Amino acid sequence: MPIDSKYLVRRLELSDANSLFDVVRASLAELNYSLPWCKLDYSIEDAVAWISYSQSAWLNRSEFPLGVFDAASGQIIGAVGISQINKASGIGNIGYWVGTPYVGRGVARFAAKQAAVMGFNELGLTRLEIVTLTHNFASQRVAEALGATRECVARNRLYWQGAPHDAVVYSLVPSDIYRE
Repeated sequence: MPIDSKYLVRRLELSDANSLFDVVRASLAELNYSLPWCKLDYSIEDAVAWISYSQSAWLNRSEFPLGVFDAASGQIIGAVGISQINKASGIGNIGYWVGTPYVGRGVARFAAKQAAVMGFNELGLTRLEIVTLTHNFASQRVAEALGATRECVARNRLYWQGAPHDAVVYSLVPSDIYRE
C-alpha cells in the first residue's frame, strides 16, 4: 500500500464486525440490489459470520477476502477479494464493493489494484478476471481504469436475483498492472 494513501486494504478481524455492519447498513439499497449476500435484515451476526468465514478461507487458501478501510478513521468503507481460484491454471476472480457514502472517490480502483498486486505477487496467479453484470457500468469503469481488457459478454455468466444473466468479462495480467 502506498504510504500516503487515504485507504488501507487488509484482512478482516472480528473487531471489525461493528464497522462492517455499519457500512453495509448505510448501503443497503445499493448493495441489496446487486450482491446476493446483502439482505434487508443484514445483522451484526451476519457481519461476524462473514469475518469468521473470511478468516477460515485465508487459512484454507481457498479465497482471499479483504476489508477496505479509511486510513484516518480505521472504519471499513468497502471490501475486495480474490475468489474462484483455479490453481492449476493460475486464474482468480477479483470482486469489490464500496459503501454508498464512499462511492466516486477512487476506493474501488485502489482496492482492486491492491488485490491484483497481491494476486500476482503473493499468490502467483497469472490472470485475474473481473466479471460484471452488463448493466453494472460502475464496476466496468473500475476494471477499465485498472487497465483490464474487456474480452467478451459471456452468456448466463452470473446468477443474479434468481436467474442467470449475461456478464462482461475483463482480464488482467501482470503487465496490465505494472505499465503505469
